[in-house]
Amino acid sequence: MKCFVGIDLGSTTTKAVVMDDNGQSLGHGITNSRSNYDTASKVAKMEALVSARLTMFRRALKSIDELNGMVDDVIDGLERNFRLELFLEQLGDLRQTCIKQVRQPGYTGQWDQLSEALDEIFNRLEQSLLALFAPGAERKSDFFRDLAGAEYMNVGEKVAAESGLAFDNLLNVYDKSIIEVENRPPETALAEKFLIALDRVFTERKIPADTQIVRSRIEEALGIDFEETYTVGTGYGRVRLPFPKEHIRSEILCHGLGAHLMYPKTRTVLDIGGQDTKGIQVDGNGIVANFQMNDRCAAGCGRYLGYIADEMNMGLHELGPMAMKATRTVRINSTCTVFAGAELRDRLSLGEKREDIIAGLHRAIILRAMSIISRSGGITDEFTFTGGVAKNEAAVKELRLLVNENYGDVTINIDPDSIYTGALGAAEFARRAGTGVPQSH
Repeated sequence: MKCFVGIDLGSTTTKAVVMDDNGQSLGHGITNSRSNYDTASKVAKMEALVSARLTMFRRALKSIDELNGMVDDVIDGLERNFRLELFLEQLGDLRQTCIKQVRQPGYTGQWDQLSEALDEIFNRLEQSLLALFAPGAERKSDFFRDLAGAEYMNVGEKVAAESGLAFDNLLNVYDKSIIEVENRPPETALAEKFLIALDRVFTERKIPADTQIVRSRIEEALGIDFEETYTVGTGYGRVRLPFPKEHIRSEILCHGLGAHLMYPKTRTVLDIGGQDTKGIQVDGNGIVANFQMNDRCAAGCGRYLGYIADEMNMGLHELGPMAMKATRTVRINSTCTVFAGAELRDRLSLGEKREDIIAGLHRAIILRAMSIISRSGGITDEFTFTGGVAKNEAAVKELRLLVNENYGDVTINIDPDSIYTGALGAAEFARRAGTGVPQSH
């Protein structure tokens, strides 16, 4: 089966989309961006291919009458247990890598104690983290580093205190090891992991169908070969992608085309990513007519929000919900990342509530974005908001208010998968190049 891949290497996350030769998106994947861009693009592509494989499973199971109404549950169980298998492999890899680290010369004389402490940490980690993959459990992240890191800190401090070791030593071992583990692909074949996951699904629930039929359909879907016909890369780090020059497209073109594919009536696109903000005007074919970007300063971008979250000792995902609790919006004079911490502390010292300050920060970011859009040509119906910040409910709230104030009743599109817009546009460019469709850009 021919497929076409688009990879968007952002400053904080790398996204990938797999598309078939009819222009249908089969799957998408995301991972943390790394200094090793080759690895980031490989992992994102692997995640997209996993997602595409789940699409194939869904299609295969829909024809089994006995599974009527249960296909989604089976697919969800397959994905959850597949993630569990990947996680267990990486956790085992992390354990062995940590053990190897303490055998280095810098830990001479302590390696017996450290090895025992690490074994205890990982035994506890496995027990506590397995619960994250139980049916109905909620995970805040699918990134291994996020899941393992936070729990390692909690468990590591307790084990260090119990064993009389310095926690800093255990932390240094983890910091050195996690980089190695993140940059290694899974060793076990993905198909094998899916079959193990399927056995777990059979154990978890009673399937109202012959399990052998279900297994044979899954095996048939696993037998479909994804032929990667053409790949296009884009994004903030596109010059570092391991592709020939003719396989690279600008992020402006990819975001414009991706937004058009999601919403064909789109005429204005706002993308707020980790490192920059883009205001893009497109025509009826998704061709970019005009655009504006922020300057080199990262003010008003995702990194700015990340900095604020660090200053407030909060997770990035917590900022939006906190801002939604505000009873008033504090006026923020600067969105400069350098001075943000100082102004934040000043506001807190004056007795302002955290939620009111954060609401003001969100408004300041969107005001800056509105200025960029204005310079690109303003907003015309329909308007599409993309990028990671489009998932932030407080940013969306301020955007809707300001768009209505300045441009009236405009249709605002925000797709749940908006973070993949650039990768989607890149996949479409790949499809056009790989199938001989005339390029309009």
